[in-house]
This record gives sequence, C-alpha cells and structure tokens, in this order.
Amino acid sequence: MVRNFAIMWRSRHWPDGRGRDITGTAARFAPRKGSILVKQLFGIGIGTSLLAIAALGSGAALAAQAQVAPQSLPVSPTPTAPAATGMPLPPLPAPPLPPAMWTQVDAEDLLMAIQQVGREGLNPTDYDPAGLESAIRSGDIALMSAAATQRFNGLSNDLALGHVRRTARTDWHIVDKDLDAARQDSLLRAALAARNVQSALSDLLPTHPQYAALRSALELTPVTETGKADRIRLNMDRWRWLPHDLGAKYIIVNVPGFHATLVENGVNRWKERAIAGSVKTPTPQLTATATGVVLNPWWEVPPSITGEVAGKKGFVKASNGKTWRQPPGSTNALGQVKFVMYNQYNIYLHDTNARSRFNDKTRALSHGCIRTQHIVDLSKELLADGGGKWVPDKVDSTLKSGKSVVASFVQPLPVYIVYFSAAALNDGRIVDYKDIYSRDGKALAALKDRNGGAKPKTAPPAKAIGH
Repeated sequence: MVRNFAIMWRSRHWPDGRGRDITGTAARFAPRKGSILVKQLFGIGIGTSLLAIAALGSGAALAAQAQVAPQSLPVSPTPTAPAATGMPLPPLPAPPLPPAMWTQVDAEDLLMAIQQVGREGLNPTDYDPAGLESAIRSGDIALMSAAATQRFNGLSNDLALGHVRRTARTDWHIVDKDLDAARQDSLLRAALAARNVQSALSDLLPTHPQYAALRSALELTPVTETGKADRIRLNMDRWRWLPHDLGAKYIIVNVPGFHATLVENGVNRWKERAIAGSVKTPTPQLTATATGVVLNPWWEVPPSITGEVAGKKGFVKASNGKTWRQPPGSTNALGQVKFVMYNQYNIYLHDTNARSRFNDKTRALSHGCIRTQHIVDLSKELLADGGGKWVPDKVDSTLKSGKSVVASFVQPLPVYIVYFSAAALNDGRIVDYKDIYSRDGKALAALKDRNGGAKPKTAPPAKAIGH
C-alpha cells in the first residue's frame, strides 16, 4: 500500500476507486511545508508516515465521493503501480545536510590559516580575513559559520587546485580532480569534527619536493625583489594545477627547461635533454599514459605539415591518398623509438635523426612533440621494469632488424608535459627559464586578481517582446 500511495502522491492523482481524478480534493489534505505531518516523515520514519498519509488520503477520497456526483467529473485512467511490473520504486533522494556550524575556536584557526597563507605564495586579502574577524566578533553563530564556510571553500579550492583559473592557463589541458564540491564538504565537516582546520588545509598542498623548495626560496627572497617573488609565486601555483598524487613512477617534461625526467618514489631516476615545440607550434601541457614504445616507427606526417613533405624523397602516400608517411630508417624524423601515449593532441616522446640539436641552448624546435635525448636507454629501462620480457638485448636486436614492432610496458606510467618558468635549487637559489611561449604575463595577472582571472559572468541579453 505504501508503494502505491507513493506513486499517487508523486503524480497527485488519487483515484477514488471508480477511476475518477480527485486531485483537487486530495490537495486539500496534502501536508504542507512545516506541518506536523511532514515533520513526522523524518521523526517516526518514512514508512510509518506514508501509512498515516495514505489513511488520510483515503478519508479525503471518501469525502469527495459523498460530495461530488459521479457524472460531474471526467473519468481518468487509474495509474498503474510499478508493483504490477515487479520493479522497485527508486529511492527517495537524501535530504541535504544542514549548514556546517563552526565554533569560535575553529573559526579563529581558519583566520590564522588565512593570515599565514602568504607563505604559500597566495594573497591573504583575497580571502577577506577582516570580514571573518568581524563575523567572529559578532557573536552570531549562524553568521560566523556562514562566513567561515565561504572562506574555507575559497581557500581550500586554491590550495588544492590553484588560484589561477583555467581560463587564464594558456594551452594547459591537465585536469586536476583532487577536489570537488562533495569532497570539499566532507573535508570541511571532518575538519570541524576533528578540530583540525589548519592541518586539513595544509594537507591539500603539493607534496613534490620542488614545491617545498620554491616555498623556501620565497621565504628567503627580500620583499624589495618583487619580480623574483612573483615568478616564484606563479610557479608554486602551477604545481597546484597538477594532481596531488603524480604516481609512484612517472615521466615529467618541463618545456621551458627542455628536460625530460623519470621520477620514481620521489627520486630522479633518469634525466636527459629534450626538444620542445617551436613558438609557432608550441607544445601543449597535458598528461597521458605511456603504455609502451614503437621500435623502428613509421612517421605519420600530421596533416598540418603535409605540405612540407609531400612528394619529397623518402616519403610515401598513406592508404587514404591524402596524408604522407615516412618509413623506418636512418633518416626517419622519429629516430628509432616512439612512445605509445595516446592523447587527443597527438603529442608524444620520441627519438630523432638530428641528435646534434640537443646541444642547442634554446631547444624550441619541433612541431610540438618532445624529442628526447637517449630515449632508447629510457625505453630499455621501462621495458625491463616489472620483469618484462623486453630485455635490452631483445630491444637491440629488434632495432637492428629494422622492423617496426610495438613493445608494451609491464607497468604503464603517466607522462606529464608541464610549463614551469622557474625552479628552485636545494640551497634556495632560483633557476629561471625563458618564458618561450610568453605565458607568464597572463597567468601572473590572474594570480594577482582576487578572482583568479575568472571571466565575469554576464547576464543573457533580454529577449525582445514581439507581437
């Protein structure tokens, strides 16, 4: 009966047993917001309450039959209950949680965290500490709680995901899913329950050693050296644009630094020079999973540069008759190895047949892909990890054969192609890299903007009223 009643209550069609619609009558008996009956839904349990309302609805139906002549109402079909099909009713949505309530001690801890956030390269005034302090002094628990929650959400968002909004991150396609609204709410309530607001916030910060080194360098930078401080602050924020957990083993390529590094358990295992995209064909910032390598790869020439190779010696038309390919060999632009790392931008790490260019100081020369020095050695290491069957001798013999072969990693790993224009050494000194794609200016302006450079929301244009 409860199930049938729930269906009728949703549709507001309560049949009187004769197939007539007595919605109007039932509505007079429907529980209103704040009524005792509605409160019973949560006080004595939904099942018991639904039985009570069903009984009330039956009384309404009897009253309607006594007052209304059968022929005065149109006949409407009786709703079919899901019970006839054996399908269970969908669960009722859970009611939203009440607003989190703060104690004065917790609010003061948050205020202290805001006042000290400058050490993380953020501006305390962006989180309105004065407004929070005023709410604390007011003595109004509800007002203080609302003010504290608003600032906790803003600060936690920036510590976990970065202050610069995505619209101000040029060609940055790495998605950080560390914090969403549901996780943020859970974090807040857990922090209040454990009385550890400050530690909950600090746990959101990047754990990479480079972030800590930049923070130490910022502390050592004189306040008069604003340019240097700004570069440090900006690149600290860029670390927050990355996932909190990069993985136990990963490859990271810093485009302005022109280096590719294999990191395992927080330690650099392998590092070599790299060549990135030119200013005209910049390398986008992205992440992809490397699943293996192609030994003796074919080069599938991208359509965007087909004109540069069409008809030239050493290139053949692809089967589609439109694009061009370059077979494996000593003149192949990809060299001996190409990483298999699918992404929508068709960017990958590979060898090159022009290895002398690794000696150039500024190595922004490619069409976007990452040419990597000694990538054959890197491939051998990764193929052997996890007890892989592709031992170095097998790799060498395959390369010598000239046949194009795909060799898979036993342990696939993520590759991050990033853009850091400054790095910190262990002694606090800063290494500046040339901002080759001129991306610092826009991002720094957004970092200094209270809203992180977010584009203001504009109201849709008013619609003209016509005849």
